[in-house]
Amino acid sequence: MDLEKHPAAPAPAPAPATAAPAELRASDADRDRIAQILGDALAEGRLTAEEHSDRLDTLYAVKTVGELEALVRDLPAPGGAHAPSAYATPASAPGGPAETIVAVCSSSARKGRWRPGAHTRAISVMGDITIDLTEAVFEQQVTEINVTCVLGNVEVLVPENVTLRGYGSGVLGNFEVRGEGRGETDPQAPVVIVRGFALLGNIEARPKLGARLVDLARKLRKRLDG
Repeated sequence: MDLEKHPAAPAPAPAPATAAPAELRASDADRDRIAQILGDALAEGRLTAEEHSDRLDTLYAVKTVGELEALVRDLPAPGGAHAPSAYATPASAPGGPAETIVAVCSSSARKGRWRPGAHTRAISVMGDITIDLTEAVFEQQVTEINVTCVLGNVEVLVPENVTLRGYGSGVLGNFEVRGEGRGETDPQAPVVIVRGFALLGNIEARPKLGARLVDLARKLRKRLDG
């Protein structure tokens, strides 16, 4: 009989705790998806302009998936189905891939009759970028522009009846969104969200007076019905 003592096997390490889906930190794709549902609800008349504005502000303030889902629990997803889980894969996010506009020691502009996607990235390094949406053809309710500006200048122009929102900051630079909270914006109009960071640079977004998108409600409802 073997009387030799053997050390006891070490206990297996506990499995790492996994956060419940509702407690997961929200990603940019999660916020984009919820913003699209809110935009569709505004176009369909399910939300008033004030309700949409309040929920949009909350959208960029909350931190978890569960808090995002609470914003659309009383709303249908596009197409009439129940709102999808906000932690679906980023590939399913609406709007497709982002367009990127870059200016490095140069200038770049998007203007005239063009179709901005749901997401546009602008990167300026010692350069100038102009994104002019005053004649653009909007194919979605919410259009988001993400800007990084280092020692450069980025200007975003929108029609005066489009809802303009801004979330950003600057370090030895300027981030300014003018025209937020104006009462004359069309409640059926697209929403343009500018998010950005300026380092020794300038980011400015503003409505261009005299430039308006017309017949927005009819166009949006026709697209939704089709």
